Amino acid sequence: MQTSPSIALVTGGSRGLGKSTALHLARQGHDVILTYRSKQAEANDVVAQIEAMGQKAVALALNVSDSSSFAGFAAQVRDVLLAQGGRTTFNVLINNAGTGTHASLMDTTEVQFDELVNVHFKGAFFLTQKLLPLMADGGRIVNLSSGLTRFALPGYAAYASMKGAVEVMTRYMAKELGPRGIAVNTVAPGAIATDFGGGAVRDTPQLNAIVASQTALGRVGEADDIGAMVASLVSPANRWINAQRIEVSGGMFV
Repeated sequence: MQTSPSIALVTGGSRGLGKSTALHLARQGHDVILTYRSKQAEANDVVAQIEAMGQKAVALALNVSDSSSFAGFAAQVRDVLLAQGGRTTFNVLINNAGTGTHASLMDTTEVQFDELVNVHFKGAFFLTQKLLPLMADGGRIVNLSSGLTRFALPGYAAYASMKGAVEVMTRYMAKELGPRGIAVNTVAPGAIATDFGGGAVRDTPQLNAIVASQTALGRVGEADDIGAMVASLVSPANRWINAQRIEVSGGMFV
């Protein structure tokens, strides 16, 4: 009997790490639901690339900083699942969507702080809560953190604190969802050459060189370094990895 393909939901899947993750998941045979905040054209391009691989894909608008929208978003996901062959559940959730703020401890405003809380911590917590009734038992959740929870660089106190909260949340999710066979892990990228943070690592040669010099493998990370790893983490071969923080930084500051 032919089984239905796995369906993965990737937040922030229109660009950067989320886009790479969505494409790698599709290459592994997953259908994909990806979200975007404002860049619909970019999200539609990712959908087209996934469909060209022979997988199904849908892009849905989602502002992860607005938890009041999550119930409506979950209803949209339910409709998509039903439309894709009468499904009622999906299998993989990647909490990737995020934004960065670079400001010293003294200069960080409450507005910046609250935005980081809402996007990275509150958003991931309550979006997962709303989507869990639609997740299949035996599924996989990956929460994105940062190398900045292990090493400290000036200007990232608020951002890294949110990611530290995400790592604790991950362990509690793993504990509470274990009876359903759902494994939950954290992936913590190092410095990556994307448009995150205004593209500083990608577009500033001096910063790029400094990061490379402090990385054991001698270069900055690329989006595909992360996307490929996240996709491999949710594969059946890694089913026994649970409640872990896995840093993917090429050996940064070792």
